[in-house]
Amino acid sequence: MRTIELVIIGGGSAGLASAISAYEHGIKDILILERDKELGGILQQCIHNGFGLHTFKEELSGPAYAERYIDKINEYKIDVKLNAMVTHLRNDRTIEYVTPDEGYVTLQAKAVILAMGCRERTRGAIAIPGYRPAGIWSAGTAQRYLNMEGYMVGKRIFILGSGDIGLIMARRMTLEGAKVLGVAEIMPYSNGLPRNIKQCLEDFDIPLYLSHTITRIEGKDRVNQVTIQKVDERFQAIANTEIVFDVDTVLFSVGLIPENALSEEAYVSLHQRTKGPIVDETYQTDVPGIFACGNVLHVHDLVDWVSLEGQKAGISAARYLNHEVTTGKSIAMIAGEGLGYIVPHRINPNNVEKAIECMFRVTKTAKFVELVVKRDGQVLKRIKKRHLAPAEMERIVLTKDELMGCVESIQIEIGEVTL
Repeated sequence: MRTIELVIIGGGSAGLASAISAYEHGIKDILILERDKELGGILQQCIHNGFGLHTFKEELSGPAYAERYIDKINEYKIDVKLNAMVTHLRNDRTIEYVTPDEGYVTLQAKAVILAMGCRERTRGAIAIPGYRPAGIWSAGTAQRYLNMEGYMVGKRIFILGSGDIGLIMARRMTLEGAKVLGVAEIMPYSNGLPRNIKQCLEDFDIPLYLSHTITRIEGKDRVNQVTIQKVDERFQAIANTEIVFDVDTVLFSVGLIPENALSEEAYVSLHQRTKGPIVDETYQTDVPGIFACGNVLHVHDLVDWVSLEGQKAGISAARYLNHEVTTGKSIAMIAGEGLGYIVPHRINPNNVEKAIECMFRVTKTAKFVELVVKRDGQVLKRIKKRHLAPAEMERIVLTKDELMGCVESIQIEIGEVTL
């Protein structure tokens, strides 16, 4: 059985960035396992612009952004296996995968980076009454059919969910000549980036129905009608608020879930909120030698942050393989009032050089508030924020000195602005 220093599962933006950074930090024996026929992951079907403003300081399409990393992978001659489906991952870092050329392969990794990305929630996950006719798609699948295969999935479209893929598909389908009748969002706020609300809906006069959901789908052979209703604060449909649309297609953009079947098989502990692995400051899970980054860890809003996280995980994997990661007591990172989660979930200050950037999402929209950082229950610092929204990833920097003075936990919460 072949032994490899570092195996990266997934060849999207996180996997590519982690491979490059690990290589640049001295690890040359690297293998990327990608189940698709090409590298780049979801980026390859995102033909719109808007990628790379933070990473490359210019606006790129998804394929162009991926190409920057793929070119570097080729330059470094990092080993890549395409059409490679990983079927098993064990907690001793034994990996089994299958390809059309090699058949069934077993190998041993000294370190593993999980970068499998995420998948879409489906109609079945939200249990809408009605038949199961043709014409019902997840937004991402429709995007792939249109942008990569060249097939229109419908002409009269309604979209459930205001996630970014759904918003972008509203614009894309409109530009291709379809009529997008509206977007319903069960929450009282959009789950997409503000720029996508403006550029994909408002610029095309596509209505957004907040606090609404689809309550009925009609059609046997193909969908022909949907009914939406307003919902109350408990997300229950309100009587006599029905709006009916004649459609031939429904797209679902109702959230993303980290692709963690392999993580579970390796007995990696998952976070209840993110559904991704629990990691420390090095992006290492609670299984030694297994790291996680990108959308398999927590769903991001910008690919730039996915790549940055992959870069950090690659550096950490290199340090682990070079025996440069120290052990010791970790500080718990606690998501307080108004926060859903914080990544990393725990921090060992001994592995922090000068500072560490923590990423988190809030659970509700807030304006003119403070982020209150508490160290062992005492206020450490306050950071004023003009605007916070669940759709936008937030970041906060903690210095090594701030962490070294901590015994048990750092908690971050939303507080009222103090005068």
